[in-house]
Amino acid sequence: MEESNSEQQPDFLQEVYELNEGRDLFKALELSFKAIDDLDIEQLKRIGLKTYKEGKWSVHKILQHLIDWERIWCYRAILFARKEGTIPDAHDQEIMGTHSNADDLPIEHLIQELRVVRQSTILMFESFNEDILSMTCKFFEYEMPLSAIGFSITAHQIHHFNIINERYIPLDTEQ
Repeated sequence: MEESNSEQQPDFLQEVYELNEGRDLFKALELSFKAIDDLDIEQLKRIGLKTYKEGKWSVHKILQHLIDWERIWCYRAILFARKEGTIPDAHDQEIMGTHSNADDLPIEHLIQELRVVRQSTILMFESFNEDILSMTCKFFEYEMPLSAIGFSITAHQIHHFNIINERYIPLDTEQ
């Protein structure tokens, strides 16, 4: 895994690389797809819309959040890869979460959508050559290689799946 040496490298990248445990990008993407397939749909259905604490998102909203942010990161990646020149705007996850209808959707739908989005992400990153993957992306105060966007996607999933395992799975009364 190639880490950027930029002075402006965002602090969060260190955690991104740690969560990916030194894997190369394509192995990280492959394992992230397998983790989606390994979700226990019946268990998540039993948990339903329960949350571990008032004001926290349901598993449904967490999955929708992963889908939405993956699409946003892919949009950013394609802008950089194609040297379009636009600096992508920031997005507010709380506003997006509040206005999602994820709690109205069956868990199977959300998991299938996440799978399809991840398949598309994998194909997009596989289409990038080494020059594209190593190009420097500059937005906000950040600077990082384009490949870091792919690692951010997989690390984001690892982070939220860890939260689901640690805080939501214990809500399943039939464990």
